[in-house]
Amino acid sequence: MLRADRWKDYEVLDCAGGEKLERWGDFFLVRPDPQVIWRGDKKDPHWRKPDAHYHRSNRGGGDWEFFSLPKQWDISYALPASLVRPRTSTLRFQLKPFRFKHTGLFPEQAANWDRFSSIINGAVQEGRPARVLNLFAYTGGATLAAAAAGAEVTHVDASKGMVAWAKENAESSGLSTAPIRWLVDDCAKFVQRELRRGHRYDAIIMDPPSYGRGPNGELWKLEDTLYDLLVDCAALLSDTPLFFLISSYTTGLQASVLSYLLGDLIVPRFGGKIAAEELGLPISGNGLTLPCGASGLWIAP
Repeated sequence: MLRADRWKDYEVLDCAGGEKLERWGDFFLVRPDPQVIWRGDKKDPHWRKPDAHYHRSNRGGGDWEFFSLPKQWDISYALPASLVRPRTSTLRFQLKPFRFKHTGLFPEQAANWDRFSSIINGAVQEGRPARVLNLFAYTGGATLAAAAAGAEVTHVDASKGMVAWAKENAESSGLSTAPIRWLVDDCAKFVQRELRRGHRYDAIIMDPPSYGRGPNGELWKLEDTLYDLLVDCAALLSDTPLFFLISSYTTGLQASVLSYLLGDLIVPRFGGKIAAEELGLPISGNGLTLPCGASGLWIAP
């Protein structure tokens, strides 16, 4: 399991009874987590006095209950010290309680930031280009890590609000002048247009949602569309690419499936190796690791 265990401003303190107790900087949140099917004593006092608690509804969705949580606050993450001459080594993220229990950041992805930022920076130090495409880019965690390591990044998300939030994070991180192209667009359509334009990228990062809507409002499932999207994305890679990263929070699309996809579409053309693993966050209260999805990373030879 790939553990995001270098956080200073974030930690999972405890998990029990379908919920997790987290520290986000100076604030403590209780949020539901479908992986936490075990029971526990909930001895940590912050279970009883959190700054906010998200309650799942039996009808679907849920609501926040606020006690002393501000409307917005920030936390930081330090990229690996092994990076040589990065644009910045510390990323800052603006957080706020968002619908569907989220805060605007998935901290388990920091393990991936560490891996690909080192790859990018190594290429930059060798004088190689590092043009990165980040699809379904949300609030920009991967975008900022790639840009901080020295890449030119194209950030694509269908939500105008998410792209605006990502820009705010870039400014907080001292990356407002970094070569980042911010685009509000349908990711699949953007990829197809890039193919027609003849544009190519040295690395692709993607974290597609489990469900979405097509251009005419039709519902689609990731399992039904991912392979065709990956075929198009593989065709966008340059002649000497660096890496290809897929993350999945979809039941059924586990690490082994991501490995098979990358092995089928990328390895025959470029060789290289694949690292496909569960993502996890250490639980400080009991020493266990909370599983948080999966990722597949293809790395060039």
